[in-house]
Amino acid sequence: MRKELILNNDPKSIISESIRTLRTNLQFSSVDKKIKSILVTSSIPSEGKSFVSANLAIAFAQTGSKVLLVDCDIRKGRQHYVFGYRSKLGLSNLLLEDVALEHSKYIQPTEIENLSVLFRGVVPPNPSELLNSEKNKELVSILKDEYDIIIFDSAPVNGLTDSLIMSSLVDGVVIVSSLKTTPVNLLEETKKSLENVNANIIGVIVNRVDNKSKKYYGHYYGESN
Repeated sequence: MRKELILNNDPKSIISESIRTLRTNLQFSSVDKKIKSILVTSSIPSEGKSFVSANLAIAFAQTGSKVLLVDCDIRKGRQHYVFGYRSKLGLSNLLLEDVALEHSKYIQPTEIENLSVLFRGVVPPNPSELLNSEKNKELVSILKDEYDIIIFDSAPVNGLTDSLIMSSLVDGVVIVSSLKTTPVNLLEETKKSLENVNANIIGVIVNRVDNKSKKYYGHYYGESN
């Protein structure tokens, strides 16, 4: 199992406990409507959103929920690397087919009970157009009926429309921010951009916080709005 899947590899670590706490916070982030689909994004690359997405998906799967992790960062998504999967087929390929009939062929089981993954697929020339297509809207609707929880690992917001498009298809959005790396003004711009498209921002995760000099991934703090 890949080293980034820390909730599976080291379930008693402080990081794993922080992710489970995040899971619980997200479950209680909405009183009136159950959160079933969550988009994880960031302001810029390398803030840890794929790490958070993968481990948050594991955390939900460990509760017995049927979980799907979708890598919808079809420009530079890396979940295939995180899970050690070699196939180049995934979401971008599926969106060129009949999604109702073919989607199950592209969804891959994992070694983790209750967790499946839809990887990004080949990098297309028109990522935003694919994500904004009627086929993608249909696919998300179908997947919501088939899974208890869906985690979408999406592209960074800064300079791209991908996450803004996807935010309208999910129940809630989580922003990952890296301590001492993410400029505050960019985080504010990210929040404003999502709010401008009426995204439901349910949490901000502060990533890479030192804990007793352990500088890998320290804590994850969810801040419900």
